[in-house]
Amino acid sequence: MNKKYKYLLLDLDGTVTDSMEGITRSVQYALENFGITVTDLNTLRPFIGPPLKESFKEFYHFTDEQAETALKKYREYFSTKGLFENKVYEGMPQFLIDQVAKDRQLLLATSKPEPFAKQILAYFGLDSYFTFIGGSTMDGSRSTKTDVISYVLSANHVDDLSAVVMIGDRKHDIIGAENNGIDSIGVLYGFGDEAELRKAGATYIAANLRELSTLLQ
Repeated sequence: MNKKYKYLLLDLDGTVTDSMEGITRSVQYALENFGITVTDLNTLRPFIGPPLKESFKEFYHFTDEQAETALKKYREYFSTKGLFENKVYEGMPQFLIDQVAKDRQLLLATSKPEPFAKQILAYFGLDSYFTFIGGSTMDGSRSTKTDVISYVLSANHVDDLSAVVMIGDRKHDIIGAENNGIDSIGVLYGFGDEAELRKAGATYIAANLRELSTLLQ
C-alpha cells in the first residue's frame, strides 16, 4: 500500500470487539416475544453487523411493525446485559495505540446506536483512542452504514477522501465506504468471510491485526 491514510474509520462489532454473545442473546430474547425459540446462538450470527430492523424482516419475514417491536425488545435486553456480553479482540488496544502514535485519527463508524457504542468503548477503556464515535440513531433516521459513514465524515469536516479508509468485517462496511467514495479494508477475523468482502469490492483484505498493521504502514 503506497497510500498514507490519515483517517481510519473503524467498525465496532466484529472489528474492534467480539460482540457475538451479547448481540445473539439480545436477538434470542426479542424472538421469544414472538414465540420463536432459538437454542443455538450461532444461527443468529447473521444479525451481527447489518441494521437490526432489516435483519428481522429479512431472516424472519417480520412486517415493519413486528420488526419495530422486535427492535424494542432487543434493546430492552441489550441495554442492560447484552452490552457487556462482549470482549475486545486480542491485540486491539495495542493496534489503536500504534495508530494514534502515527498521528492518525481514529473515528468509529458503527450501525450500533451511538449511545451504546460510546458506552461499550468507555466500558473497555478504548474511548480515549477515538477522536469521534459515530453510530446510528435510536429513531432509525440514520441506520445504514452508508449514512453513518457520511455522518462521520461530515461531522469531522473530512474533505480529502483519499486520506480515509473504512475498516470493517462485513459487506455493509465495504459498500458504505464505496458509496462515500473512500477505500476499504475488509478484516477476516470478524463475522464476514473473504468471499463476501471481495464480492462487495473491498480495496484490501487483512486476515488478522498483524496483516492490517502491515497494510497500513
